[in-house]
This record gives sequence, structure tokens and C-alpha cells, in this order.
Amino acid sequence: MSNLFTRLKDSISADLNDMLDQKEQKNPIATLNQHLRRCEAEVKRVRQLIDRQYLLKDQFIKEYHEASEMAAKRKHQADIAERAAETELYTFALKEHEDYAQKTEQLKNAYETTVKQLDQLEQNYAEMKRKLKDMYLKRMELMSRENIANANHRMNSIIQPERAFGQSFSKFEESEMYLEQLEQKVNTNYHQNTIDARIREIERELEKGKTN
Repeated sequence: MSNLFTRLKDSISADLNDMLDQKEQKNPIATLNQHLRRCEAEVKRVRQLIDRQYLLKDQFIKEYHEASEMAAKRKHQADIAERAAETELYTFALKEHEDYAQKTEQLKNAYETTVKQLDQLEQNYAEMKRKLKDMYLKRMELMSRENIANANHRMNSIIQPERAFGQSFSKFEESEMYLEQLEQKVNTNYHQNTIDARIREIERELEKGKTN
């Protein structure tokens, strides 16, 4: 049982550390929720095993008291048979007494071992629940980070669109600048052509004036 707790605790710690180290993970919250559900199921299962161990402890103490009573009863009967010189009955009662006495000792040892194991199991179970609580806090921390990242992304899309849209925005901006430059070039050519035409017209008028 203690090995089971050790494996579960190590698994929880290792899985949590691996999960937090995966910075490129697309949806860490959903993955963490799934992991938490598995851990919650394991904690529930362990609680059931501990409760079953309590039942076994109660059974051990019950069997211990019954064996102890039978050992005392057979000892008393063996004494009576011995005083009555009932050799066969004495032998049977004495053998029963020895068997129950041995069984009593075994049950006592089993009960004491179970009590110690339960104490250790309860400590490990409490540690598992603390680990699970830590994971809940980690989930809250990740959710907070995710909310902040989403909020910053939305704000940046308004305050600094070039950062929000990256290369796509840069290409759009380049296209817009190109159109502005093209418009300026067209306007400049138009004015240049207009001036050239007007100057030629003036020159013709001046030539006509000299002729006349």
C-alpha cells in the first residue's frame, strides 16, 4: 500500500512538472483539467482502500477477542479435565488452548501492524490531497496568465495593431504606402504635363505677338 502511495505521489509530481515545462502547449488549461480529473479519481480510489483497511482492522480486533476468549476457555477446561484425570479430554482441551493462544498472538501482531500502516496511509493520503490542492492553485495561476495574455492581445490589437497582426499588417502597410507614393507620382506627372503644355502655349502666343 505504501508503495502505491509513493508511485502515485511521484507520478503526480512528475506529470505536473512536465506539464508546466511544456511552454509550447496549445491548451494547457484543458490538459491540466484532464490531469486533475485523473488525480481526483486516484485520490477517491485511495480513500476507498483506506476505508477498507479500517474494516480489516476492526475485523482483526474482533477475531483477536474471540480467539483470546476461546484460548482462556480451553485453558480452563483443560485444568478441569486434568483434575478429573480425563486424559483424552485434557489433551484435546490443551491442544485447542495452544492453537487459540497462537492464533491470538498472530491476530494481535496483525492488528498492531494494521494500526501502524493506517497511520502511515493517512499521512500519505493527506500529502496526496495537499498535492492536489497545489495543482488547483497551479490551474488558477495558469488561468490568470491566460486571461492576462488574452487581455493584452486584445488591447494591443487596438493600441499597436502592427504588433498584433505582425507580418500581415506590415504587408498591408507596405501596400498602402505604395498606393500613396503612386498617387503622388501621378499628381506630380499631371502637374508637370500641365505646366509644360501651358508654357508651350504661352511661347506660341509670344511668337505671334512678335510677328504682328
